[in-house]
Amino acid sequence: MDLNTRTKYSVKNNTDVLVAFLVIGIILMIIIPLPSVLLDFLLAVNITLSIVIILLTMFTTEVLQFSIFPTLLLITTLFRLGLNISSTRLILSQGYAGHIIEAFGSFVVGGNYVVGIIIFIIIMVIQFLVITNGSGRVAEVSARFTLDAMPGKQMSIDADLNSGLIDEAEARRRRKNLQMEADFYGAMDGANKFVKGDAIAGIIITLINIIGGIIIGVVMLNKDISDAAQTYVRLTVGDGLVSQIPALLISTASGIIVTRSGNNENLGSSVASQLTGFPKVLAIASVVLLILGFIPGLPTFVFIVLAISTGVSAYFLYKDEKTQAIVKAEQEQAQIIETEKREPENVMSLLTVEPMEIEIGYGLIPLADESAGGDLLERISSVRRQCAIEMGIIVQPIRIRDNLQLKTNEYVVKIRGTVTAKGELMPNMLLCMDPTNGDFEIHGINTVEPAFGLPAVWINKDQREDAEIKGLTVVDPTTVMVTHLTETIKLHSHELLGRQEVKLIIDAVKEKYSAVVDELIPDLMTIGEVQKVLQNLLKEKVSIKDMVTILESLADNSRATKDIELLTEYVRFALGRTICNPLVDENGAITVITLASEIEDKIANNIQKSMQGSFPAIDPDTTGRILSSIKNVLESVYFYENQPVILVSPKIRPAFRKFIEMVFPNITVLSLNEIPNDIQIRTEGVVTI
Repeated sequence: MDLNTRTKYSVKNNTDVLVAFLVIGIILMIIIPLPSVLLDFLLAVNITLSIVIILLTMFTTEVLQFSIFPTLLLITTLFRLGLNISSTRLILSQGYAGHIIEAFGSFVVGGNYVVGIIIFIIIMVIQFLVITNGSGRVAEVSARFTLDAMPGKQMSIDADLNSGLIDEAEARRRRKNLQMEADFYGAMDGANKFVKGDAIAGIIITLINIIGGIIIGVVMLNKDISDAAQTYVRLTVGDGLVSQIPALLISTASGIIVTRSGNNENLGSSVASQLTGFPKVLAIASVVLLILGFIPGLPTFVFIVLAISTGVSAYFLYKDEKTQAIVKAEQEQAQIIETEKREPENVMSLLTVEPMEIEIGYGLIPLADESAGGDLLERISSVRRQCAIEMGIIVQPIRIRDNLQLKTNEYVVKIRGTVTAKGELMPNMLLCMDPTNGDFEIHGINTVEPAFGLPAVWINKDQREDAEIKGLTVVDPTTVMVTHLTETIKLHSHELLGRQEVKLIIDAVKEKYSAVVDELIPDLMTIGEVQKVLQNLLKEKVSIKDMVTILESLADNSRATKDIELLTEYVRFALGRTICNPLVDENGAITVITLASEIEDKIANNIQKSMQGSFPAIDPDTTGRILSSIKNVLESVYFYENQPVILVSPKIRPAFRKFIEMVFPNITVLSLNEIPNDIQIRTEGVVTI
């Protein structure tokens, strides 16, 4: 290692020792008298240091690049106070404080010490009332906002780390920077108090110098009062300027650094880019200046020169902006072409299948456009809430998109990418239906209501009042689609209930009823097994809203059996009142039809198990006769709310339901165990062979 390198590392390694000696030297300077030559040198150092500090604040792009500033602010304040004390000692004892103070005092006062005092007071007011107060307030607010924002920023760092966007080292670096930034603004909040105190001390020292100097000159040196005032005011003003100009620079630097926003640019670049970012502004300013130039009494030449300057600047900035826009567009196009050439297409997003979505034709877009008065989005949100209230299921957000391949007024409902339901609307008309299934006596376009398959007519909006007078039901196109969507969800609710939805429901239950969840999952049943039980219930339109009862029933019975079908029957027994309530009429009775004993025996003796559950293996001829008999009996019996019910024995209920579900999907099949004792059973028919 050569001598220069050794010297470089030696100085670098001993910087802490040098700084310690400098700080102690400042303290000693307050006590030990300094010669005027040394005072001149230190005053020049003070001015140089303040210039360097304000330039550093202008060229930094973030506060952490100058994080030592609060400590440096304290040291420079102490340094200025030490110089003030030393200069005061020389002024009062010798009437002379070196060339720098003499030069500043003579130049500013200019033979009139009253003018000098006024100028000095103005400088003090600017520093104390404007810059120091402003920067102190900004530092206080910045410290408060930074501390308030820390939890959110910390969570953002943790989220980036968990998602893999950053590694652990980067996360540690960001956390450290976040803490340092908070510490910086907190320190600046306190350090600005030093600057304010320094300004106050400067005023007091100035008064002491003037009053004390005049007293010493008149009493001790036998000078005339005007001569004494001339001498000591000149020196005091010079001393104040020499100390307060660096203080003003550092106060300004303090204001600059706490008012900077993090835009990764230094002060000069930010000023240039933002002041010249809108050529229109400069053009308007040019016109205003030109008008001012022609007002009588104002300096015409000055305003016209300024108007021409701003106008020319606006023109060149506008040309440069257009050129940059063209270049940017060409670069983006080139980048897109290059990317398409070199990188394979990312098809991962194309693999995602939405749980549920609605595709609409071009003519139905206004129904979903809120700016055009469409409320389809809001109505769909209501459907999701309705399904949660009535069925107890969580329907994931339903995506709506337009599809130009559909007919203009057509819509389709898809579940996991497969078309499940479709319909066609007349956006500017109303759908009219007869609740009594009678003949329509109103002119319109005949159609079929898509949700329930009822005959209907599309009518004009001006026919609404006439239709309602005739007792017909009139609904708008959005209601037709929403009703169809609701019925589709209810019909296919078991398909929409995935493991993720089940977990969300169980987690919600666990918040209040943790005991039953902890007992059941995962020791006795898995999420998937609970899902299968819930799907079996939903297939028969049984609400799963009472999850506590369902989970308690599963916890009670899952130790004895793992058969999903049998567990479903146990849950149905526990939910008996919930299942029967919609079927009970005003007299507290359920109207049912039953099976003849020979049919029950036939089904019970031929039950076979499969992966899909139990089903009766009965010959086709007998199957046809049973189904035909069911149809005949159903047509002869009036059921409450037109909800047909068949009552069977508990042991054949699942198998019988499988037996008839293809032909009679809307029939409710109950077992005797599911009907509470306080509900009457009214048998109105028997299915026989």
